Amino acid sequence: MVSKKATEEETEEQAVVFAALADPTRLRLVKLLCSQRDSDALCVNALAALLGVTQSAVSQHLRVLKAIGLVRGERHGYRVHYFVNREAMERCRELASLALSMGESDQSQQCQDYCPGRRERDVSSG
Repeated sequence: MVSKKATEEETEEQAVVFAALADPTRLRLVKLLCSQRDSDALCVNALAALLGVTQSAVSQHLRVLKAIGLVRGERHGYRVHYFVNREAMERCRELASLALSMGESDQSQQCQDYCPGRRERDVSSG
């Protein structure tokens, strides 16, 4: 059984990931970077051209994605090339899967404890 504190921390982490990916341009940026091999990392100029947005917008979106660890950059000469942090991407997938799972949880027992109408209905139907 997962502790309430662990569940709350996981939920906070999920919210941060979902918030970062909620912007359509950021989501397109992540998809674009996911399709690249690390050796083919792209600079801000290339990302801006491919996404059809300004370099400034790309930089701001990259800042958000770097803050949650989803994107990393490597300096190559005068430019920084960006790529997806594969480990962080796997964690994001795990968090999304957990958040969207429809399996039984400890929450159903809590609902029965706090919802008298539900408890009576469950007892009479069982």
